[in-house]
Amino acid sequence: MKESTAKEKMLKRIREALIEPSPYVIPDVDFESPIYVQSNEPLEIQFAQEFQHIDGKFVFCETKEEVVENFTALAKQFGWKDIYCYNDDITQWFEGTEVKIKDKIWDVLEAKVAITKCESLVARLGAVLMSSKLSSARKLPAIVDTHVVVAYTSQLVPDIKDAFEAIAAKYGERPPSLIYLAAGPSRTADIEKTLVMGAHGPKEIYVFLIDG
Repeated sequence: MKESTAKEKMLKRIREALIEPSPYVIPDVDFESPIYVQSNEPLEIQFAQEFQHIDGKFVFCETKEEVVENFTALAKQFGWKDIYCYNDDITQWFEGTEVKIKDKIWDVLEAKVAITKCESLVARLGAVLMSSKLSSARKLPAIVDTHVVVAYTSQLVPDIKDAFEAIAAKYGERPPSLIYLAAGPSRTADIEKTLVMGAHGPKEIYVFLIDG
């Protein structure tokens, strides 16, 4: 009997395929090779270029004294006040300087500038990897206008995969409850397609990278 409709022809082909299915061979998939083209630039150069491309502010420092000097100059230039930092070692850098660092957790809602550490700097993305294991990294950067990250060149990693491997090696069986990437200032264009900076986070993000 001749099939009268295209539907009947299709159903016949499906039935024949079910009776004698073709062998399905799963190809070998390489999950280890990098997907993206590898750059020959040093990681600090890659990070600086990508970070600035997404409106981040990058400051390279050879020593912690240069961090204090550059930060003090920026604080004067932009009139930064209500500067908060809950890392004692960083706070001690500013003792005896014009910059007054606040560290009282109950006054955190007054914070305008936050200084924090980070877990890693992802060079390919120009992004900062943060976690809840860092002091105040869950709350403080979300409520300030300016977020200042202090990091070392030893924290630079090529890609996200390397950053997560570093997290696993550092914390083992007790990983952070929150891990997130800070990729430039917070922004949104959800409302009438108008770009708004600082919608759900800082309007500016600085990375002070120390050689070491």
